[in-house]
Amino acid sequence: MKNILILGASGAIARHVIDILVKKDDVNLTLFLRNARRLRNTDVSKCRIIEGDVLNSKQLSEAVAGQDIVYANLAGDLEAMAKNIVAAMNEQGVKKIIFISSIGIYDSPLRPVLKPYRKAADVFEASGLDYTILRPTWFTNVDEVDYEITRKGEPEKGSVISQKSLATLIATIIEAPEKYSHENLGVNKPNS
Repeated sequence: MKNILILGASGAIARHVIDILVKKDDVNLTLFLRNARRLRNTDVSKCRIIEGDVLNSKQLSEAVAGQDIVYANLAGDLEAMAKNIVAAMNEQGVKKIIFISSIGIYDSPLRPVLKPYRKAADVFEASGLDYTILRPTWFTNVDEVDYEITRKGEPEKGSVISQKSLATLIATIIEAPEKYSHENLGVNKPNS
């Protein structure tokens, strides 16, 4: 049985990930979000739901306790959130983090809107944790699963990715956490 904590569980990508994972008998899901009323999933009956703030160290550490994998799907003060996540994971002895960043965080010059995503990615890469950082292109709502990945240092490809494609990749990593261990990956729809 795998214990999975989803930070920012009301986010669009997280919603798709939850829909995939609730169907699996070998996964225990904990959904962490500021306001549980914002959950839009049809079935969260088997999930543990925690209302809290990633910037609240005590709440976060309590949520991280007993987890095998943390998946962070966040917006806001990402660098501070990343530092809190690393501290909570170290405190609780949890090693695997999947973090959603953004395409373009290694462009030069770096666009100001992307600086928080870059800083958070840098925090996770320097943390000593077993990270998988995903840098998706712009999201679509298309009902398809079609993606390719690029590794850090390779030119990023494509311009779009469906939310469902990204969620499928995240679920794949949760199923086999050793895949893409210590990797920082661009994700896009082929030929987009």
